[in-house]
Amino acid sequence: MKKDMLTIIRKEFARFFGEKRMVFTTMLMPGLLIYLIYTLMGQGMMQVFTADDSYALKVYERNLPEELVPVLEEISADWTRADEEDIEEIKSMIRDKEADVLIVFPENFVAEAEAYDVRQGGAAPNVEIYYNSTEPESAHAMSALSGLLNAYEDSMINKFDINAGETEYNMATERDVTGQLFAMLLPMLLITFMYSGCVAVAPESIAGEKERGTIATLLVTPMKRSSLALGKIISLSCIALLSGISSFAGTLLSLPALLGGEETGMNANVYGFVDYALLLVIILSTVLVLVAVIAVVSAFAKSIKEAGTAISPLMILVMLVGLAPMLAGDGEKSLGVFLIPVYNSVQCMHGIFSFTYEPLQVVVTMLVNLVCTGLLAGVLTKLFNSERVMFTR
Repeated sequence: MKKDMLTIIRKEFARFFGEKRMVFTTMLMPGLLIYLIYTLMGQGMMQVFTADDSYALKVYERNLPEELVPVLEEISADWTRADEEDIEEIKSMIRDKEADVLIVFPENFVAEAEAYDVRQGGAAPNVEIYYNSTEPESAHAMSALSGLLNAYEDSMINKFDINAGETEYNMATERDVTGQLFAMLLPMLLITFMYSGCVAVAPESIAGEKERGTIATLLVTPMKRSSLALGKIISLSCIALLSGISSFAGTLLSLPALLGGEETGMNANVYGFVDYALLLVIILSTVLVLVAVIAVVSAFAKSIKEAGTAISPLMILVMLVGLAPMLAGDGEKSLGVFLIPVYNSVQCMHGIFSFTYEPLQVVVTMLVNLVCTGLLAGVLTKLFNSERVMFTR
């Protein structure tokens, strides 16, 4: 019995380690995938939340004491004096990311701070700093100014406060916060859900029928092979789309709660009907491409298992594409970017979630994905016409 068991073990080891693709996808790919994804996510997070050193900060000040000018000059910025009647307009500029920071000191700030005695109670002189937390440069300026003022306060032994009271100093709107977080996370999650849905149905329909021999029955019927190819792609896409929508809906509903909900200013209601409609169009056209690609790969496979092994490396590529917006940032994108299938979809998703998309980008993405699907359907038709490919078992 022991000898038989060892024989089986040696046989299984020989089968596994003799198949290079299986060794790669089972032992090497998971660790490599995690390393690449987490490394790129870390770099992407740094780009999202790190200020550009070459950027000239636009800072407005009101009642800045002359004694504090040398202290705050450590920050490289374009300082502009603000009049009282311009305060609300400057707040709106910060909210719209046209300015970075507004810092407001009380009149006679230095005298009031020096005269303040914490033992007597009462409110200390308060320095107000208005900023936008969704703009890296604005958040960086807020942090730097607070640090310099705190150091100055330490030298005075706790003589004033910064952003005290219930006033809202963060000018980032609920729309800004939701757009920033959703645009950072959801494109990668969405493309992964879509790919997983396609993988769940496409290999079974193509390679599975080859393995069972039922594909031969379809091929001998008086049906155009192009009709068979398109029928497979469209039907599988609909099934995969339902899977993707289900996963997306669950993620969309759970993210606000997962990331803090109202405490972080997130609310999925900031997106309207047009946003969701455009997102659905992009998802559908992307699923068509993914199903077509997996169907073509599966047509070369002799079994479902072989098809699964062949398409496994695509997962790395899909996830890297999903991370692209995080790495590329929110800069202006050329129209040529949207001529690359699947990559264009991720960029469009990022644009929709961050409210930065252009209608032309969505139209080009949809047309490119449909053309790509048509070309892949033509390739699948050729494969269905090849007896060497379809009847090799």
